[in-house]
Amino acid sequence: MTAETSSPRDPRIASFAIRAVIGVSIIAFLLWRYDLRTVFNLLTHERIGCFAGAVAIYLAGQALSAWRWRILAALGGLVAPYREFLGWYFIGMFTNLFIPGVVGGDAARAFYLGRRSGRLGAAVASVIADRGTGLIALFWVAAVAAPTMAERLPRPILIAVLAAALSAAAFEVAAPFIARLALSFSANSSNLVTDLAPYLLRPWELIPALMISILLQISLAVGQFVIARGLNLAIPISVLLVAVPIANAVASVPMTLNGLGLREATYMVILGAAGIGRADAVALGLLWFAATMAGGLVGIVPMMASRLPSAAAAALRDGQAC
Repeated sequence: MTAETSSPRDPRIASFAIRAVIGVSIIAFLLWRYDLRTVFNLLTHERIGCFAGAVAIYLAGQALSAWRWRILAALGGLVAPYREFLGWYFIGMFTNLFIPGVVGGDAARAFYLGRRSGRLGAAVASVIADRGTGLIALFWVAAVAAPTMAERLPRPILIAVLAAALSAAAFEVAAPFIARLALSFSANSSNLVTDLAPYLLRPWELIPALMISILLQISLAVGQFVIARGLNLAIPISVLLVAVPIANAVASVPMTLNGLGLREATYMVILGAAGIGRADAVALGLLWFAATMAGGLVGIVPMMASRLPSAAAAALRDGQAC
């Protein structure tokens, strides 16, 4: 009985451990290869006020993300007070940091919203739409900023960024046609295709969420600009508007814990092209990782304070509110 109960958890625990080991190994290699002492010296010289400011900017960005998710959920017919979306979003942040699994935080968000609404499929679709709009905005911000580094950015990276942005724009245009085609082959009206249809059939209604996503990417670059200033690094914000979205895209690949190692390696390439030292790039990446970890810990507050919602309880509460 005990073995049967624990066995489903083993793959997730193994996945978590492997991702952590890979991330730490990449960092260890970078520190060994590019002057461990210099990197640690830089880390100790970060001004605490700048680091705290970066954490605050990160938290504000996540609050903005919760607002974006609420807007998108409403397009799928899921309505709840912003404070609930905010709490669930921060629970997802905390889950991403400490619970094994590839999409732990997103799964937690979908679970809470699905329990609240009684429509788990629609909740999952809202989380997918939330991630999708964020990814599209990420590519667009990087593509707009990339020409400022066109002469220094490695050509394959420049081409990849522009191609990704164009592909994202093409998908937005083609989304209604893709949705109609998918629905024509779908016999089950309750499947994920049907739940995603509101986002695919009317892409113009995603514009507010896309604008929020663009603002979010800019805020993440500003947060890392503040950390860089705390290290006395003169990194132009235009360079970070290229480096941060690309690093975020690379760090989202579920290879390591919260992108550890992948982000720093990406910074070495892109910031290095802008004349930033490799040790400086690694230190910036590590400090931003620490800032996101600190921000994610805030999620323990709503996790401890929240009860698992149910559709019946939510309907009663909403009726009393009216």
